Amino acid sequence: MTKFPRVFITGMGAVSALGLGIGPLWDAVRAGKSGVRDIEMPRTANQLIRKAAHLDAFDPGAFLAPDTVKYSDRFAQMALIAAGEMLADAGWPTGEPLGNGTAVLIGSGLGGAGTTDREYHKFYSTRERTDPLTVPKVMSNAAASHVSMAYGARGPSLAVSSACSSASQAIGLGLMLLRMGAAERAIVGGSECLLVPGVFRAWEALRVMTPTLCRPFSKGRDGMVLGEGAALIMLETEAAAQARGARPLAELAGFGSTSDAGDIVRPDAESAARAMQLALTDAGIAPSGIGYVNAHGTGTVLNDRSESEALRLVFGAHLEGLAVSSTKPAHGHALGAAGALELAITVCALRDDIAPPTINWTGADTDCISAPVPNVAQARPIAAAMSNSFAFGGINASLIVRKVS
Repeated sequence: MTKFPRVFITGMGAVSALGLGIGPLWDAVRAGKSGVRDIEMPRTANQLIRKAAHLDAFDPGAFLAPDTVKYSDRFAQMALIAAGEMLADAGWPTGEPLGNGTAVLIGSGLGGAGTTDREYHKFYSTRERTDPLTVPKVMSNAAASHVSMAYGARGPSLAVSSACSSASQAIGLGLMLLRMGAAERAIVGGSECLLVPGVFRAWEALRVMTPTLCRPFSKGRDGMVLGEGAALIMLETEAAAQARGARPLAELAGFGSTSDAGDIVRPDAESAARAMQLALTDAGIAPSGIGYVNAHGTGTVLNDRSESEALRLVFGAHLEGLAVSSTKPAHGHALGAAGALELAITVCALRDDIAPPTINWTGADTDCISAPVPNVAQARPIAAAMSNSFAFGGINASLIVRKVS
């Protein structure tokens, strides 16, 4: 059996509705605070849903050069800001290029949605000139390319676009690249800024968004809440981290991904369970070794029911005492960035031995897990943790992190 090198997480950065940085994200999630607030969509008649997790007063010019702002969409700008925090957290020397040995893999479901919406509106409704930079702004690989250019990362650079599993698959693929020796470090994660009129209206048409509060696994839940943000994570092989004296935050120990090969929107519990089991096998950890699961937990009736069934299939009797929670009511469902935001939260939970709460929970549903860390964080020992992402298209991804010993 091939022995792969260990891969460590050595830095993290985030931008979310809860603020700029990993610190504000984790502090709010742990305390049960939410970044969901009222939102008014321009150019939209009869807006049905009035809430989303969005970052108010976001000024990319305070962090990025004017030309960078000019040539990029909001989703790439958020990725660049998250990358800056991540590199500082990793202790990477300021101004030193990341070089040939660094890969960049950033997931996004929609790419430059803001630019797309704005330029389509110009084309169909006004006589304004189309922005000649539209194509490089909207392409899904723009975030990965801008981060590569900004920090001199000359290894493999690519975008992963698999809806709500985009970031988790980007992280998992980064792990695989490092294990196979294609790079010695990787910047991985996701970025999504989809709170624009056309996209928001399309989600309204699906009838999966709550008009009130997102309540994952709770009795009476009635839908999800959209969010925006970015999270990037530095992965390094053990040898690369040791060579520069990096401080590991956690080991990225396992990755599993499956396809339902079934319905485009209806989840399949057995396929989701198989992704979790593959991640456990990859990490060499028994189900009983997991102390916390950050669930996909969107708050929709079907997703929460299916994920609960999958968790029962994987964890069996251990599920009764296992801390499982969804943090989406706090930071929103950021689609292609969700898995990265949630893995960053999972690493913080692992570090602090605290399972963050599922806020807005009002009571058990017989179809769901019975007590998803309801409303208040729980202190408990966590040696290893799992983060799940399940996407439209039947794409499932599970990641496992454990403490570095």
